[in-house]
Amino acid sequence: MCNILKTEGVTVRRPDPIDWSLKYKTPDFESTGLYSAMPRDILMVVGNEIIEAPMAWRSRFFEYRAYRSLIKDYFHRGAKWTTAPKPTMADELYDKDYPIHSVEDRHKLASQGKFVTTEFEPCFDAADFIRAGRDIFAQRSQVTNYLGIEWMRRHLAPDYRVHIISFKDPNPMHIDATFNIIGPGLVLSNPDRPCHQIDLFKKAGWTIVTPPSPVIPDDHPLWMSSKWLSMNVLMLDEKRVMVDANEAPIQKMFEKLGIRTIKVNIRNANSLGGGFHCWTCDVRRRGTLQSYFD
Repeated sequence: MCNILKTEGVTVRRPDPIDWSLKYKTPDFESTGLYSAMPRDILMVVGNEIIEAPMAWRSRFFEYRAYRSLIKDYFHRGAKWTTAPKPTMADELYDKDYPIHSVEDRHKLASQGKFVTTEFEPCFDAADFIRAGRDIFAQRSQVTNYLGIEWMRRHLAPDYRVHIISFKDPNPMHIDATFNIIGPGLVLSNPDRPCHQIDLFKKAGWTIVTPPSPVIPDDHPLWMSSKWLSMNVLMLDEKRVMVDANEAPIQKMFEKLGIRTIKVNIRNANSLGGGFHCWTCDVRRRGTLQSYFD
């Protein structure tokens, strides 16, 4: 994947390797780490500012360490560097009675705005936010609470507007396999998890694109994700998209939209959770800041 990105003219930088098997302890909990495979989860770039997210999983408390040398380098070259308030991750942040196995109960709780994380303190994963120019869309999820979204709203105002959107999803966590903006006026919307605020986009003249069903086999292991990683694509620009080489239906969909597909076989890595969008965080892009919503 990295070699193909370089061939397409992209500068690729990698996080530092870290031994995540080591146990660590704070006054509120102890844990081992997870990985540093998903920069989209922890880093959000808005203009010339890099924001480190206050993640909700205890196993990801120190994940920022893998990216610190990169961020310091960008800071020395003029970038702004912000770390959101680090959560304590005390027991009060989590609903210990949350029904993790009952989809019906989770649908009901999600419709009531209740999730496994509470509003004890701000927390969010950067992957629960997606941006279109001056407008940023965020979902309340299992790892992002309303306090976290409100922190982001106040921090980015008045230059950017943060909108809360929601979906028919019993277990929301990260937005980019549910609602993925693929260009000015174009958004992929998961047919299994429709957006409750889709009229906001329709009124702004956006085209809502329904991606085809993924073709990944039922027996392929997916421990922390769904088959809809097929729509977790990386737009290199308005006319180039990195997409799974195995997902022929969505390749055809992009080609009909006039977008060239760059095919990469990533199915084994899907098992760890995440796709092209998750595994990358675009730090610098060409273009001008615009507003796509009145």
